[in-house]
Amino acid sequence: MTQTSAPRPLEGIRVLDFTRVLSGPHCTRMLSDLGAEVIKVEPPEGDLTRFAFPRVGSMSTYFAQQNIGKKNISMDLKKPEAVELIKKLVAECDVLVENYRGGVMDKLGLGYSVLSDVNPRLIYAAISGYGNTGPWSHRRAYATVVNAETGMTGLQARARGGQATNDPHSHADVYTGMETAAAVLAALYQREQTNVGQYIDVSMAQTMLYVNEHVQNELYEADVPADQIRSFQPGDYPILQTGDGTYVVVSGHPAERGTFDLFVNAMQRPSMLEDERFTDVATRLQNLDALANELRNWARSIETAQEIEDVMAEAGLAMGVVRTMSELADTDWAEDRNVIIDADDRSGSTFRVPNAPWVFSGSDVSTRGIPKFRGEDNASVLQQLVGVSPEEVERLTASGVLSIRLPKK
Repeated sequence: MTQTSAPRPLEGIRVLDFTRVLSGPHCTRMLSDLGAEVIKVEPPEGDLTRFAFPRVGSMSTYFAQQNIGKKNISMDLKKPEAVELIKKLVAECDVLVENYRGGVMDKLGLGYSVLSDVNPRLIYAAISGYGNTGPWSHRRAYATVVNAETGMTGLQARARGGQATNDPHSHADVYTGMETAAAVLAALYQREQTNVGQYIDVSMAQTMLYVNEHVQNELYEADVPADQIRSFQPGDYPILQTGDGTYVVVSGHPAERGTFDLFVNAMQRPSMLEDERFTDVATRLQNLDALANELRNWARSIETAQEIEDVMAEAGLAMGVVRTMSELADTDWAEDRNVIIDADDRSGSTFRVPNAPWVFSGSDVSTRGIPKFRGEDNASVLQQLVGVSPEEVERLTASGVLSIRLPKK
């Protein structure tokens, strides 16, 4: 893909990042890729994900994927001098993002009421499990907990015949990070008209309801007509195996009106239209296992996934191969789109992480920069933005206000 040297969309925007683990770091990585200068403020104990494996040299690949391209400073916010340094930095920043439990930043003396006086144009985004107001504001929350509270775990259990298991992906974290980034962009746009910042309170639990397309169905208590599929039910979409052993997914409910005919046309089995088991939506739902078996038996007669995709495309149905992430990363599609990039492991080699997903015609928004060690930019950030001298940095480090951990040579 052709990249341009034009400025990135958020160049000139500076973000102070008080986030850790995933929801906040994903939000601020998005802002960084879009061009913002992001300064991560890390406590002396470090972001939890710094200790995750795999590790290359002294760098966790999990940490690097969410924090690549950001500057890093580290300080003990329990010390008054650190709080005063943050206030000085806030005066030079446009956005602050934090994902502590409700009330933590207020206890540190860094709540919105304090910092908005320091910088009235500050956009302050707070991510938490259940919001910063209400009876659940104090509760600890990680993605698995929020997935359970908001119905995701229960829905998946029903799809597995009642077997409840945790999803391996942290949906609540990533979705909330994305929704927060969108809110920050909207607030930046509004600030162009008002010249005033504002506070944004984003709840992981509310986000999971907002992004779940089936919530309307769960809240709808009346029956639906017998010839309709409730809320599409993608869990029933067929997973088929080809003759060479490849698994594929076809997007479409085989019992649905109209879609059933597409499957019949793809299989070239017009006799199924007269089969009493499959005469309408209600009978097809009653005999869904039998219908799925017809599809599976047919798929095994087709040798390759490409052959099935050609047939399904001709019939008007979308199909995808069940791949591993590494298999997708090694496809021609991934190479052409620059989907995966090599991140500097800070020890003389690289490892692979996902690139930013957007392609802008007017600017380069691909992922840039390197993952930083904790406190690596203490001196440069504090000197450039708030005029702290090298000698003062040394004093603050010796007294424990600032903290730094670089790998041993």
